Amino acid sequence: MMETIQIRRRNILYQLRKRTIKNFMDLLILLNLRKGPMSGYDVITLIFENFGFLPSSGSIYSTLYALEREGLIKGCWSGKKRLYTLTTKGEEAARTALALSSNIESLVQNIFKDQTA
Repeated sequence: MMETIQIRRRNILYQLRKRTIKNFMDLLILLNLRKGPMSGYDVITLIFENFGFLPSSGSIYSTLYALEREGLIKGCWSGKKRLYTLTTKGEEAARTALALSSNIESLVQNIFKDQTA
């Protein structure tokens, strides 16, 4: 079920940031895996440090598992940690997302365009 903005409950900017990250979680993971292997805990930490909210481990791991099922990432055990790396298909998806970033930015801007009246 889609969340709606709750003006009284929380800060609107926080809510929008959280919704955006949840909706782009797969891309966020793919783009950050370009820098090197990451565990689920690393992804949680990255989101908390960069976006100011703590995602649930369930949402992170279900996204990681879905990306793995799609062949975009590969997980392997390193001691007690499962580290994820990009596959060739995942690297291609990340490159495509980066190439489309200006289109995505325009889409978001159009949502708010001419809404000041």
